[in-house]
Amino acid sequence: MEQKIVEYLSSPTISPVLLLFVAFFFSYIENILPPTPSDVIVLFLGSLVSFGRVEFLPLLIVTTFGSTSGFLTMFIIGKTIGERVIDKNRFKFLKPEYIQKVRTWFGKYGYWVVAGNRFLSGTRAVVAFAAGVAELSTVKSTFFAGISAFVWNFLIIYAGVSLGANWESALYFLKIYWRVILAVIVLALLFYFGVKLFSKKASKVEL
Repeated sequence: MEQKIVEYLSSPTISPVLLLFVAFFFSYIENILPPTPSDVIVLFLGSLVSFGRVEFLPLLIVTTFGSTSGFLTMFIIGKTIGERVIDKNRFKFLKPEYIQKVRTWFGKYGYWVVAGNRFLSGTRAVVAFAAGVAELSTVKSTFFAGISAFVWNFLIIYAGVSLGANWESALYFLKIYWRVILAVIVLALLFYFGVKLFSKKASKVEL
């Protein structure tokens, strides 16, 4: 999919305005309908900066705005209808007690998670939704999501600018990064639930 998009955007007839629109669209939609190749597209568009096809600052602004707007959209969905969806028992695994645990956990660490949201590839929509369900402050969440988006997009665009025509060489490192992050998240979840299970068994033994 991304290859066809890149080939299309490579055409010199594509205007800078359309390039910026595409950057905004993919930065926004990845928070709503993951997975999307937003990082790949932004990296490629960064490479076009080195050829004068688009300017660095406007590209950074629209991608940051798109990412933050997408986060806020999913955040509001979680805040307004997340609990109702769960109450109707549409998802058997999302029980009310789980929601309370999410609220408690996000109450302690939520803003740190939101601040690192853009660096947690594959979980961005989940983080935004969970932050909404946990009823974190909309203003604070938007602020930290914006900072996270700004830093991440700056790094991706800068990598594209620096590499220019060799932008695809960065994909190898991005893929490794995505896999490492996914592995860390899975291991962290396994450890968390493992500790919970062990604690429950230990308490039963004591009784």
